[in-house]
Parts: sequence; structure tokens; C-alpha cells
Amino acid sequence: MEVGSVCERIIVALLIYKFGEANVETEIPITEPEVDAKLFEEPVSIKTITGKSFSGVKLIWTVDAQKAEEFRKNFCPHCDILLVQINWNSTGGFYYIPLAVQKRLFDEIGGENYIKLPKAGTKPRGVEITQEALTSLVEDKESKGIVINWNNIKTEFNSFKRWVDLWRED
Repeated sequence: MEVGSVCERIIVALLIYKFGEANVETEIPITEPEVDAKLFEEPVSIKTITGKSFSGVKLIWTVDAQKAEEFRKNFCPHCDILLVQINWNSTGGFYYIPLAVQKRLFDEIGGENYIKLPKAGTKPRGVEITQEALTSLVEDKESKGIVINWNNIKTEFNSFKRWVDLWRED
């Protein structure tokens, strides 16, 4: 979950850079379901995945099987999605999936086919959108996307040194 929060902050920073600080609301509680920011006063959910397939995207973080089942029973998409697919040393993308596209697909295939619950007896990290549903959303004619070539450049970085240096500043 924490790694996802860092990735979301990078994408939100891109939105601020592109659209201006006045048009991006960032003071969204981390406990707010789905919503990571507001862009032009509209809520957006930011999702990131690594790899070639559209799988593993969490809708909610929970390890409780009962809460997961309850979530699926009550879920309905309620904001646009910005999806970033990172595929190092290959191509991935940046996708905009409108709320209307999500609602249409959800209504067509139902919650059972849209939402993947964690397997019982495992140590799940959360409830996911199914690979099939996410692929359909990305490929929908109303969704938008740009291809990104992800080049992995090794960077020497010591986060502890950075923060120690910042603490030393007056």
C-alpha cells in the first residue's frame, strides 16, 4: 500500500505540473475509498501496475475476507481512473478510463466478473479488479492512452543520506 502511495504522489505531481496547483486537490484522506485526488474538482483514482499484463490492480486494501465480500456486494465505480502501466525496458502506458466506461462494463459483466476476491487461506493484500475487466476498460474506445517506453536507468540514491542532509539544514 505504501509503495502505491508513493507512485500516486508522483502522478499527482505530474497533474499539478500539467494543470496547475489550483486545479488539483491533494488533501484527500488516505482512507477515502478509490479517490486519490481531484482534478478540476472531479475525483480520480490513480492506479499503477508493473509488468505486461493488466493484473494485480487493487480496488481496496484489506486482509479481512468478510470485508472483501462486503466490498464486492456494495461496490460501484464512482470516479475516473488514471492507470499507469510500468514495464521496464519495454513499453507500457498511461491510461485514462472514464467513469462512464467503468459503469457500463460493470453493469454488463457484474461484480462477480469485475472484482477478484482474495483466495481463502492466503495472506491477501486486497480486492482486485479482474485482469479481463481491466483489459476491457483499457481497450474501450472511450478510454484514452499513450504508450510509454520505460527505460530503467540505474540511479545511486540513498534516501537516509538525503533526509539526514535535510535535517542538518537550518
